[in-house]
Formats: sequence, C-alpha cells, structure tokens
Amino acid sequence: MAVDLAGFITDMKAHAVEHGFHVHAERHFIESYSLGQAWEVDLHPEEACEGPLEMLMVLEVDPRVILAFDDLIAGHLEIEEEQDGKLQLPLFFKWALPPLPNPPDLLILATELAGVSGTTLPVEVSATDTYMSVTDAPTRSLSLVGRLDLPLRKMFMRELKTCDVLECAHGVSMWLLGQADDWLGGGQAAPS
Repeated sequence: MAVDLAGFITDMKAHAVEHGFHVHAERHFIESYSLGQAWEVDLHPEEACEGPLEMLMVLEVDPRVILAFDDLIAGHLEIEEEQDGKLQLPLFFKWALPPLPNPPDLLILATELAGVSGTTLPVEVSATDTYMSVTDAPTRSLSLVGRLDLPLRKMFMRELKTCDVLECAHGVSMWLLGQADDWLGGGQAAPS
C-alpha cells in the first residue's frame, strides 16, 4: 500500500476551491533519470483571475523518501519521531507579479508579509532585476515562495489538515493584490 499522491493533489484542488481559489490547470512532471516528480497546480483567488498575480501550488516528490516510507509500512515497522521528521514532502505556494515600475523595498515587504502569513506559511521574498540595455533602468520582478513540509505518515493516514495553510495562502494573495496597484504604478487596478 502506497501514499496516494495523485489523490492528495485532487483533494487539495477541491479544498482550495472551498477556500476561495479558482483552479486553472494541473501538470504532473516525472524526471526520467531520478524518477523525481512534481505536481503543479495553477490557481488564483476568485477575485484575481484577470491578474496581475500568478500563483502556483507545487508538490515535489523525492522518490527516496517515498521508498523509505513504503519500506517502513510494508514491514509494519513503527515510525519513530526522528524518521517522521525526515519522511516529508515539500508543498510550495509560489506567487509572481509582472515587472514592477515602483517595486517595494524587499526588507519591508518581507517584514510585512511575515505579519500576514505568520508561522503558518513562512514566505521567502526575492527579486530579479532585468536590464534591457546598459543605459536603461532595471525592471524588477518579485518572486514569493511559501513552503510547508508535509509528513508522509499523515498523508498516508489522511490526517493532514490544510485549512489553515490554504486560508493563509489566500490571505497572502489578497494582500499582494491590494499592494499591486501601487507597485504597478496605477496601470493595473487590483480588486478591492
């Protein structure tokens, strides 16, 4: 008996809809050499299907972690606390905005986001500056990533509770949309 990863993604998509998201697409990748897998789900808050925010929910699967867990389950072995901490899969929430004419200060943004997401879904903030030519000013694009490590034991037993995480992801999305109008220079209106 194995962990039903496809079923988990299906449940997460349905659960995301219950928490105010629209699901637009799903992709499943398998790396042929390592057999690593990733599920990507395009989703947006209901209020933001027209942009400017892009959002992905990504489950990354390391086959070694799955095989180690399957060996423990097949041998009817007790999962110790130390092993439980290692037998986890990362679930990422990734947000991106188009190039921003008026980008925020990254330190202030990270601090404000910490107040929005709290410890439920810590969000990492990064930016990319693009130069079209040496004489032009750079354009800055933001990338925000929240990570949650999911214990395989809870996924297997279907004991994983994700309501708080999805509510937090929705709150971060809405906060970003509220700020996007200022960062985009008023060119694109964010929903209120």
